[in-house]
Amino acid sequence: MAQDDWQGDVLRNLRKATDAVKAVDEAGEAPEAGASPAPDAVRAAAPAGGPGAVPAQPVADAPPQPVAATRPAPPPRPLPTPVTMELPLPDELVKGKPLSGDTAAKRTSRSLRRLVGSSATREVEEATRVAQALQQPLTTGRQIVVTSIRGGAGKTTVTALLGRTYAHYRQDPVLMLEADAALGTLPARLGVTKVRWTTSDLARLLDPSMQLNDVVGYLVQLPDRGWLLPGSQGRVGNRLELDEYRSAMVALRRYFGITVVDCDTLPSELSRTALSAAQARVLVTPATAEGITSTRAVLDWMASLSRPRMLEGTVVVVAASSPHMTLDVTAAREHLQLDGVKVLMLPYDRHLATGGRIRTDLLGQVTREAVTELAADVLTRAMSRRSPR
Repeated sequence: MAQDDWQGDVLRNLRKATDAVKAVDEAGEAPEAGASPAPDAVRAAAPAGGPGAVPAQPVADAPPQPVAATRPAPPPRPLPTPVTMELPLPDELVKGKPLSGDTAAKRTSRSLRRLVGSSATREVEEATRVAQALQQPLTTGRQIVVTSIRGGAGKTTVTALLGRTYAHYRQDPVLMLEADAALGTLPARLGVTKVRWTTSDLARLLDPSMQLNDVVGYLVQLPDRGWLLPGSQGRVGNRLELDEYRSAMVALRRYFGITVVDCDTLPSELSRTALSAAQARVLVTPATAEGITSTRAVLDWMASLSRPRMLEGTVVVVAASSPHMTLDVTAAREHLQLDGVKVLMLPYDRHLATGGRIRTDLLGQVTREAVTELAADVLTRAMSRRSPR
């Protein structure tokens, strides 16, 4: 009897399964062999209330999937707006009229030597040689970076002197660019009292379709030829990013035969990048034992770089800040002159020591000769190197 009950239960279960399969077949969708129909498929195949429909089983709603957080794109940096800033020169801080670089006694002594000797002929020959070096033709724009290991060494003064020398001797456009945005003094040394655009501004405005006449509209034209692009507007907080400097230098190179850069002091990232990318570089150091030692450390760092002939395109300027210099010049040259590095002296000059606008007509004779020799040597070194890629 128990066996009959077991067989009856099996038959009843088989009939129930057969009825369920028929209901699905009538709805037009049969399940695959060995698979049970999905609840959603069954509901779609047999609407509620239809003949032979299978009651739909409740399905719990799937938990919401977390949406990947997307960081919003930073808003585009707005284009700079032109703002003219006054940079008054503190002429009232200087007593009396501007001093000449040479004393009256020096000027008189030099005039007498010209009368009684042949120094005038030698001076003319030397001036002709230097002028030829300064006027040598350029195939592409040359970029010269001036920097130092510390502030107050005279790098801005050297930048202004180099830029004005090139502008005086050459016919192609010459640009003096300030890459020291921390209240740089290059405009003051060049006698500029108003600035409008900065290096950072121009980096975002330059377009390959611009012509030279378009670009110079953003620059400051200097009275004695040449152009200036300031690094700041005389306010604290200005910053020049490395990408902005690179963009500006790459774009401006096609417009100017020579660009002299008053760079930030070492060892900032911008100054190190600028030194490596320039065709020639000038390291200005004070005429002190500490200055010579620090500059030697910079030269050793440059020698460790993989860039070829980097030291050969470098000139060290030892700037005297006092008429009574105690530095051993010969020993300083020996300490710094390695692997083709040229070491030149910039003598003490009363006019330069005063500060403010540089007037080339007031420079001492020895200073003028040192500056032209420096400019000629740096340009020759810049021309001997291939342009950086």
